[in-house]
Amino acid sequence: MLTDAQVVDVIDNADQNRFELRLSGDLVGILGYFALADTPPGAGAGVGVVARPPGQGGRGRQAPVVSFMHTVIVEDFGHRGLAALMVGRSLDLARGYGWKVRPVCTYVQRFVAGHPEYRDLMVPVEV
Repeated sequence: MLTDAQVVDVIDNADQNRFELRLSGDLVGILGYFALADTPPGAGAGVGVVARPPGQGGRGRQAPVVSFMHTVIVEDFGHRGLAALMVGRSLDLARGYGWKVRPVCTYVQRFVAGHPEYRDLMVPVEV
């Protein structure tokens, strides 16, 4: 279980194509993503940072589609709800960037099934 003293951050490490979950500065989880085109607008910003404010830019342009490929939490930190926290914050960042998300990762698929507020971001996974 997390303590009040632990700081939880989710950041976008665009150089590594992944969101990172850091617990008091230590890397404990990743959510890898793959942009289907060039680097999506806004990539590399931190949690709560909207790289392109809503209503500015992107008009008449199709939203970039980013595949969320896999979710990994270090084994010692499993079963604490950290994966759900990381996926939720990553989807919040994706929304702020204006991305659409292709949930290749089955964990992300299950998370979105239980959190309908993110369904508007989803595009179907091609088989």
